[in-house]
Amino acid sequence: MVIHDRYRLESVLGRGVMGQVWQGRDLPLDRPVAVKTVVTELLAVASSRDAALTRFGREARAAARLDHANVAAVFDASITDDTCCLVMELIDGTTLEYLFDQQEDGRFDVFSAAAVAAQLCAGLSAVHAADLVHRDLKTQNVMVRRDGVVKILDFGLVKLLSDTDPRLTMTGEGVGNLICASPELLAGRDRIDGRSDLYAVGCLLHHMLTGETPFSTDQPALLASHHLASPAPLVADAGVRVPGDLQNLITALLAKRPDDRPASAAEVYAALAPHLPEPDPGLAVRRTPPEDPRRPFLVPQGPMPL
Repeated sequence: MVIHDRYRLESVLGRGVMGQVWQGRDLPLDRPVAVKTVVTELLAVASSRDAALTRFGREARAAARLDHANVAAVFDASITDDTCCLVMELIDGTTLEYLFDQQEDGRFDVFSAAAVAAQLCAGLSAVHAADLVHRDLKTQNVMVRRDGVVKILDFGLVKLLSDTDPRLTMTGEGVGNLICASPELLAGRDRIDGRSDLYAVGCLLHHMLTGETPFSTDQPALLASHHLASPAPLVADAGVRVPGDLQNLITALLAKRPDDRPASAAEVYAALAPHLPEPDPGLAVRRTPPEDPRRPFLVPQGPMPL
């Protein structure tokens, strides 16, 4: 199927509440792309089709403003009576969720976990500098390219910091991802800032280091309650030893009050710096299996501002 006389949709990569993500091809440029589509029938389930179109247009413009190596690029967007589509770069790699299955004990070592988190913070520094919040960081929305570069995907829940109109958040999507949802996101506060994303980074760090999510339960109401009120578990509770300053950082990231967390993604990046792997100049010329997505994350991108 070809949409807008340009993009051929080849296979479905994923499905969400409001649409699908396809692997496709940009025919004039002959390049692979990822295409997020929302069709009229799906928009009709929203409380307001006009609000849905407004939100989609806003999402496209917001995502297109971002220019950072750790954020998936947006190439094109269009809105018609039949279909809305957001065209993005297709990442040649795998999700963080999949990489957990590739670890011997289901968890990352300190160097790898810190390198993933540092790259996330580098990308988030650009997101937050553009007055945006991702709001939906999770293992499925983080991809590791074959060369080790981490990419933040899917700005389906991006919200302009200056926009406090809750009507532009679709019913059923406001909570985002419960596994990494911040207390203020779960509480439905109108004003959410970048520290909500930093809470999610704390959840992902804990998950990478222990192989377990901070609050392990398959009951949504209980999980939300834990995020809102239960003390954050220590990495040591899972039988894993990490440096004390790294545990202190995770504890700070998982603070219930945003004011008790680090103030910025750049600050978190700086705190992770001592735990990053030492650069290996020989890696630039060493042959490594191109099919191995676990290539060490040796040179995380720097955060903004430098």
